[in-house]
Amino acid sequence: MNKLALLVKQLYIQKVTSKSFILLTALYLAVIVVALNWSTIKSTIFSNNDEVKIALVDETNTKLEKQFPTTDNLHFIAAEGTEQEINKQVKKEKYDAALYLKDDKGQLAVQLATASSLDLEVQSAINVLAENAGKIYSVQKLDLTTAQAKEIIELQTVVTQVDLEEVSAKSAEEKSAGIFVAYIIGFLIYLFVTSYLSMITTDIASEKGSRVLEVLMASVKPSTHLFSKLIGVFLTGMTQIIVLVVGGLLITKFTAEASVLEGISNTINQLSASYFIFVVVFFVLSILLFLIIGALAGSLVSKVEEASQVMMPGVFISLIGFYVLISGISNPDSMLVKVFSYIPFTSGMVMTLRMGATDVTNFSIWLSLAFLVLTVVALFALSLTFYKRSVLTYSSGGLIQKIKSVFKFTT
Repeated sequence: MNKLALLVKQLYIQKVTSKSFILLTALYLAVIVVALNWSTIKSTIFSNNDEVKIALVDETNTKLEKQFPTTDNLHFIAAEGTEQEINKQVKKEKYDAALYLKDDKGQLAVQLATASSLDLEVQSAINVLAENAGKIYSVQKLDLTTAQAKEIIELQTVVTQVDLEEVSAKSAEEKSAGIFVAYIIGFLIYLFVTSYLSMITTDIASEKGSRVLEVLMASVKPSTHLFSKLIGVFLTGMTQIIVLVVGGLLITKFTAEASVLEGISNTINQLSASYFIFVVVFFVLSILLFLIIGALAGSLVSKVEEASQVMMPGVFISLIGFYVLISGISNPDSMLVKVFSYIPFTSGMVMTLRMGATDVTNFSIWLSLAFLVLTVVALFALSLTFYKRSVLTYSSGGLIQKIKSVFKFTT
């Protein structure tokens, strides 16, 4: 086995069997479980399962009781009597609240009387039902039946998009699916950068600070050492991503509700295979780019305590890209998103958003990808040359001072 393969194997086994890797992966899987089953968890743990009884008094004589159907934890009961009598029953806890439907200058006025505070979820449900009832009541003023009024309100107009220039235009559903996937990819890139950029930087800094590199460099070339770090950490990250993807699929299949499965399936079906191919390519290249930055940063420091100082620019750049992604979700066609989609350090996040949420041309995608590839190649060539100079150079001071020291003592 050659030296590169031996170093990669040793680093990979060390990282994937470490307690931090296992615990962090388990934590991510737990977060996925909670996210996919949030509705069930919310209803089981956070929701009040006691039935809430609401006295419903319709003073409009338009049979609006049908707009307040009984649910699992919300029971509307048609009540008779004066307002004072019903309010006394609420105070005696026969009802949890009373809902009065009244006419106010031709519009529906809804009054909710309570003796004790209701849960926010119950209040929100009542507000939604009351708002819908108000719309139906207003339509009924046109001498329509309740069924006709409900039909008009629930009527949905479907917009069919016609492409006059024979250019592939995405529907609103496709763009929504693209935004969802872009957010996940952007979050994974940011998560990977913050975790594994720190890992490769501190790993090299630790070896350098303990003088292990001086012994290692006697038998291994600096380029071989750099390759081993990049490949080993990259494989560690990909292993974690694969575990999370496979685990997420299994969790979705065996624990998620049918509605969640249907939503995920619909999202995937809205996107083309080429989109996912481009997403994977941008993701891999972006990770490689930041790992190269991390390796270069690690070679500049003299001890592990200085690692956070030199890797901060890389983390800051990834944070900017993530913020642009978040801001671009509401307006993916903005100039800010377009500019950052061509910057190699942020294109992995931002161009993914443009590909999914806008009608970006193939030329723009390939141009952004070309910039990213050229940057990775150029930065790797630069890092390889600089790594040979800096890996055994020890200096103090800030980042700029360290770079100056490298050139001062190696030229």
